[in-house]
Amino acid sequence: MEPGAGMEPGGEVGEKLVRDRVPELIRAAGGAPETRVATPAEARRLLQAKLQEEVGELLASDDAEELADVLEVVLALARESGLAPDALEALRARKAAERGGFDRRLVLRFTPEDPAR
Repeated sequence: MEPGAGMEPGGEVGEKLVRDRVPELIRAAGGAPETRVATPAEARRLLQAKLQEEVGELLASDDAEELADVLEVVLALARESGLAPDALEALRARKAAERGGFDRRLVLRFTPEDPAR
């Protein structure tokens, strides 16, 4: 685990999933990161938490870098589920062919009783 990951100075020790090269980059900057490898059983939960973190950062900044981070986590979640990137793309394309994409920016109006909600 990285010292300071997910915590304030003087706070409790925390953990979060990081990109593979982050410990190397911390060492190059003079730090001494503590890391461990997630078990297969916890990997999906950690990736889901990372996705929430990255989506929050994207919503706060609307930066293309954050969008790339979200995509990286989505691809890692797919791999963790045994789904190759090309298979994920095939699923996305099938859904787009069946239901469309978001190119037209359509907004559906509904009431709380509507089944489409």
